[in-house]
Amino acid sequence: MALSDDFLTELRSRCDIESIISSYVNLRRAGRISKGLCPFHNEKTPSFTVYPDTQSYYCFGCGNGGDVITFIRNIENLDYLDAVRFLADKAGMDMPSENSYDSSMNKRRVRMLEANREAARFFHKCLLSKEGAAGFKYFKDRGLTDETIRRFGLGFSPDTFSSLIDYMTSKGFTREELVYANLARTAKNGKSVFDNFRNRVIFPIIDVKGNVIAFGGRVLNNEVKPKYLNTSDTLVYKKSQGVFALNLAKKSGSDSLILCEGYMDVIALHQAGFTNAVAGLGTALTPEQAKLLSRYAAEVLIAYDADEAGQKAAARALTIFRNTPVRLKVLRLSGGKDPDEIIKNYGPEKMRSIIEGAANEIEFNLLKERSKYDLSTDDGKRRYLHSVINVLSSAGAIELDIYASRIAEELSVSKEVIVNEAKRAGKKNTAAVRKKEIAEISRRPDVLDKLNPQRRTSYAAAKAEEMLIAALMANPGLYKSVSEKISAGDFVTDFNRRIYEAVTRRIANSQPADISFLSGELTESEISAVANIQTVTHTLKNTEEECDDCIKVILSEKNKKSLKDVRVEDISNEDFLKFFRN
Repeated sequence: MALSDDFLTELRSRCDIESIISSYVNLRRAGRISKGLCPFHNEKTPSFTVYPDTQSYYCFGCGNGGDVITFIRNIENLDYLDAVRFLADKAGMDMPSENSYDSSMNKRRVRMLEANREAARFFHKCLLSKEGAAGFKYFKDRGLTDETIRRFGLGFSPDTFSSLIDYMTSKGFTREELVYANLARTAKNGKSVFDNFRNRVIFPIIDVKGNVIAFGGRVLNNEVKPKYLNTSDTLVYKKSQGVFALNLAKKSGSDSLILCEGYMDVIALHQAGFTNAVAGLGTALTPEQAKLLSRYAAEVLIAYDADEAGQKAAARALTIFRNTPVRLKVLRLSGGKDPDEIIKNYGPEKMRSIIEGAANEIEFNLLKERSKYDLSTDDGKRRYLHSVINVLSSAGAIELDIYASRIAEELSVSKEVIVNEAKRAGKKNTAAVRKKEIAEISRRPDVLDKLNPQRRTSYAAAKAEEMLIAALMANPGLYKSVSEKISAGDFVTDFNRRIYEAVTRRIANSQPADISFLSGELTESEISAVANIQTVTHTLKNTEEECDDCIKVILSEKNKKSLKDVRVEDISNEDFLKFFRN
C-alpha cells in the first residue's frame, strides 16, 4: 500500500511498539529487549520478544513477528489499512487521502459487512413471517421472549437453495460477493451457486463495533448433520478470534464475564438478567479469544457443560487463561447439564447461587481430584494427597498456605509436608514444561527455513546474508561500502536476495528501510521472516568489519569448503563472524 514514508515515519514515532504491545501483553524488561507470553499461541514460558531498538517484535515459539502495524493486524484481526487507521486514531493522526493508496481490499471488506447486515435483516424478517414459523416455534419452545429474539437479531433461513441469493441480488449484491462472504457457496460444477444456510435458525455474530461479521445456523431436527453450521473465515471474520455476544456483554457494567459453550446458554442467561454472558464460536477456546476477553473483564467465570467433555474443556480453558491477567472461576453446575437447562428447571435464582459459589482454579482442580478417591480409606487419602501436591505445585505462596492448611486439618496430616512437597513438585514441573516447550520449538520449522528452503543446504551463506541485511537495516550508512563489494546477484539464496534488493533499493533512494516501510512489498509471513532476521541486530555492532566478514562468507568458495565439517548452526553470531576473519 502506497502510504507515504513521511506518514509512516510519523506514525512509528507516535506509536512506540513497546508501549502499544504492553497494553496487550505483560512485558518484562531484560536489558535492551522486553519479553512476555505470546498472545498468538499458548505458552507457559515467555518466547515473545520486543526489540525497541528496531521497533519490531518476534516470537521464537510460533514465528509471528513484524512491526507495530503487523502486531495490531494480528491482535485486532484487521487488514493492513485498518490497522494503520487504528494506530492513527490512537496517535491522533489523520489518515492520508483515500486517493493516495489502493483501497480495493478495504472496499471489499466494507462491502462484505454491508452484505452481512442485509442478510441479517433478511433472516430476521423470515423468522417473523409464515415461512419462518418452524424456526419461530423452535425459539419459543426454548423459552425465548419476543424481546430477546429482537435483541439478538435471531433469524431463520428458508428451506430453499436461492431465497437469500435472490433477495441479496435484488439489493445490488453480486453472487461473487455473496460467495466471498460465505453467504452462498459454489456448486461442484463451478457454475451455479446456492444459499449456504438452509432450513436453520440463525444466530448473527456481531463484533464489539456492532458489525455483523458472521452467522451460526442450527438445524431444527437434531438428526440432521452438521447440527451447527458456521460462517467460514472471511476478510471480516476469524472464528478463532471472535466471541459471541461480547458486543452486548461489554455494556453490562460488570467487571466479570460468564463464558459459556453455546449460543443458547448465552441467550438464556441474558434473558434471565445475566447480561455479561458470552461464548466461543464453535471451537475450543483459543489464546486469541482469551486475550480478547481479558481486555473487557477482570474476572472470567467458566460455565461449561457439566458432562465430562465440558469439564475437560473447562480444564483446558483454565490453562489458556493463565497467559492473561484475569481472575478465573469455574461454575459447578447442578440441576441441569448447562446454564440454559438450569434456568428452565429452577429459574434465575438457582443460577445466581451457582455463580456466587463459583470455585477458583485451584478449588476446581481439588474438587475434581477429590471425586476420584474414597477418603474414608488410608489408600484413598494417600492417593488424593499425591494429586493434591500436583495441583498445589502451581499455587502462589498465599494460596499454598491457605489450601495446605485446609487439607492438612481435614486429613490430619502435616501442613509442612504438603507445602514442601508442593514446592518441590513446582520446581520440577516448571523445568519439565520449559524442556517440553524448547523441544516443541526445536521441532517447529523455522519461519526462515519455510520461506527460504535454500537455507538448509547453504546455511553458512544464508546466515551471512541475513546478518548483512540486518546490519544495513540498522545502519544504512554502511550501504556505500557494502555496495562496492557485493551485489544482490552474488547472494546464494533467492529469498534473501529479494529482501536485500528491497532494503538496498530504499537506502539507495535515501528512503528509510525499517520493517514498517517494507510492508507494501512483502507478505505477512515474509514480514515475520524479516523480523526474525532483525533479531541478530542487538547481538552485533553492525560495523563495516562485520559486513566484510559476511561478504567473505557469501563470496568465497574457499570458506564454504572450510565449513564442510562444521555445524555452523551451533555457532553464536559473534563466533560465526570470527570464524571467517583472516
